[in-house]
Amino acid sequence: MQQQPHHVVVGAGPVGRGVAELLAARGTPVTVVTRSGGGPDHPLVTRHRADATDADALATVCNGAAAVYNCANPPYHRWPQDWPPLHQALMTAAERSGAVLVMMDNLYAFGPGATMPMREHDPMRATGNKGAMRARMATDLLDAHAAGRLRATLARAGDFYGPGVLGSAMGERVVPRVLAGKKVSVLGSADLPHSFSYMPDVARTLVTLADDERAWGHAWHVPNAPAGTQRQFIAALAAAAGTGVKVTTIPHIALSALGLVMPVMRELKETWYQFAEPFVTDSTLTETTFGLTATGLAEGAAATVQWWRDQR
Repeated sequence: MQQQPHHVVVGAGPVGRGVAELLAARGTPVTVVTRSGGGPDHPLVTRHRADATDADALATVCNGAAAVYNCANPPYHRWPQDWPPLHQALMTAAERSGAVLVMMDNLYAFGPGATMPMREHDPMRATGNKGAMRARMATDLLDAHAAGRLRATLARAGDFYGPGVLGSAMGERVVPRVLAGKKVSVLGSADLPHSFSYMPDVARTLVTLADDERAWGHAWHVPNAPAGTQRQFIAALAAAAGTGVKVTTIPHIALSALGLVMPVMRELKETWYQFAEPFVTDSTLTETTFGLTATGLAEGAAATVQWWRDQR
């Protein structure tokens, strides 16, 4: 039997781990590249310690690979310094190896005032540091594909939630408090629609895009359940946990004070609009093209609650 070509996953956070585990479960050999040498424990997963900004080292790992996934996530406050060399090294490795480069992206590039719901080909108008950085990365990637330098695609997701998700609007700041029946504070408005992306749906979308030539050269949106409010989302978590939770909001002015002791709160000023205005994505194109569907909120909330309980 001919062995399947291996895939390379850069990063072992919830996205990288989810992609690696999904690939391994279907019998695909995977190499996970991180600085620490971490990653899932599975017979088909090789954990490789390397600096992914080293294009030569990364190209060597990608030699003979069918796909390489950019699932890295530099610290929020270091995006301007850390993303450019990492992004360029990944494109260089894909160009040299011939592997399809699949980039995990978000919705920042559309910027404040974007038309709702956000669709794949809407203009990228972000002017803030983080949104402009993501817009440049997406443009660089798709321009390189169009020029024939490499094969590439990208998937945009909303705020993550689900098993393994910690640093998210619905991660470690919220779920443990829901489990304990304690008050939860959210950014912006608790009563405006907001799209959330369930982590297993994110991983499934990335793997699908890598394997399907129709995906290459384009951006795609991860299928999400119908957008609800943050209050409704927390209510779904509470229902799964069997608790009652009061929801309050963090005012914009509080970010400056909180930022004195929590650097990540300073970084949220640029993306405050995402929680103070409707922030909804349309994934119709992805769903109709590839037959993918989103996990329902009740099912996703139940799995999320169970994962957190298992950690305890």
